[in-house]
Amino acid sequence: MSETSTQSPEAGVLYVVATPIGHLDDISRRAVTVLGGVGTIAAEDTRRMLSLLSALGLAKPKLVALHEHNEAAAVDRVLTELEAGVAVALVSDAGTPLLSDPGFLLVRRCFAAGIPVRPVPGPSAVAAVLSVCPLPATGCRFVGFLPARAGARQNLLTELLAEGHPVVFFEAPHRLRETLLALDELAPSRQLFVAREMTKRFETYLAATPAALIDQIDAADQWRGEFVCVLEGGTAPAASAREQARVMGILNAELPPAQAARLGAQILGVRKSVLYGIGGRRKERDRTN
Repeated sequence: MSETSTQSPEAGVLYVVATPIGHLDDISRRAVTVLGGVGTIAAEDTRRMLSLLSALGLAKPKLVALHEHNEAAAVDRVLTELEAGVAVALVSDAGTPLLSDPGFLLVRRCFAAGIPVRPVPGPSAVAAVLSVCPLPATGCRFVGFLPARAGARQNLLTELLAEGHPVVFFEAPHRLRETLLALDELAPSRQLFVAREMTKRFETYLAATPAALIDQIDAADQWRGEFVCVLEGGTAPAASAREQARVMGILNAELPPAQAARLGAQILGVRKSVLYGIGGRRKERDRTN
């Protein structure tokens, strides 16, 4: 039997509260009750939290900034509040906390100290994108934000493509083009679903290959905003970085680089430009050893 009442927060409990990812009306009645009844709110961005409280017509409680740069110290402050019997809400910038947001250390410390932790479910960018995704996404893997550095991002994408599972990831607007270009090199026929500014005024949804997405986003000049992406799973997983290096090591020992890359592309199912780079690096190492 479901609960229909919105009870006030209990003393000494940590509430992990989901907040809107865009549209204010998506917040739950329970979340409003909790945010309006706790003594302290631990927020990733206190200014954004103040704006939300104002929009909801709620009074300002004690606010504690808890973000990736101060998490350890902030957790100690929040634990002190909880141990004193204060009800605390943990919120992220938007959506459900702990999905690529700080807060895990606090939750873990609470469980270790015997402090009750309660979820207040609600908006989630991951759940939202999957609910409207036109690509098969059963058994997907969520990886949060991709690495900012090109080499690390390329390595992770190669690994993810090799696994063959659908992948949900976040991407910053200033890095989305680089990510699509990398995917176009590694798996040009793999489909992506890109959601931009979900639940907001200019929300946009596109599904296509990496190259086609670049053209579509260019045409509409839609590189700004918050992006959530779903990478299609592969029935035939792309070769891992290790397998690419192994195959190209064999081919480069017998063939010129261009011919080795061309044959390797047919064997491995990735662009020859990617494999030619592997061959060039290997030959350079051989010359210097």
